[in-house]
Amino acid sequence: MITDSDRQHLRRSVELAAEALAAGDEPFGSVLVDGDGNALHEDRNRVNTVDATYHPEIAVARWAAKNMTPEARTKAVVYTSGEHCAMCSAAHAWAGLGRIVYVSSSKQLGEWMDEMGIASTSPIKSLSIQDVAPNVPVEGPIAGLDDDVKELQRRAQQKN
Repeated sequence: MITDSDRQHLRRSVELAAEALAAGDEPFGSVLVDGDGNALHEDRNRVNTVDATYHPEIAVARWAAKNMTPEARTKAVVYTSGEHCAMCSAAHAWAGLGRIVYVSSSKQLGEWMDEMGIASTSPIKSLSIQDVAPNVPVEGPIAGLDDDVKELQRRAQQKN
């Protein structure tokens, strides 16, 4: 069940995705929230401005591993504009983080790229979070907000 608090953090992840796009990066953003619902850390994609592995999901996992106890990490939630890729899913699991809530799925992203006639340039196979980290609780996609992410992805492709 998605709460109003969940939606607030998801909206922030979409705002961060828009910031990433405006800065010349891919439109993805993530927010790390503690077990009490407090936002602790957030980041956006920086694959063009930093390096190809700078995904926000990894950035929040690294921050959590350095700044949170193992117990606190299990209670934390990562809200993100798009479903974690395999690399980010693994980082999330290795950091011992709890639930993931994402706005749009990898499957949706693939369908949107097909609609736009864009071939995938990913060097890795698209896998669901559950395929990589089967013990992590996951919720998504979130209807309504996914339209905002689709628009960001469309604008990203127009820039290319």
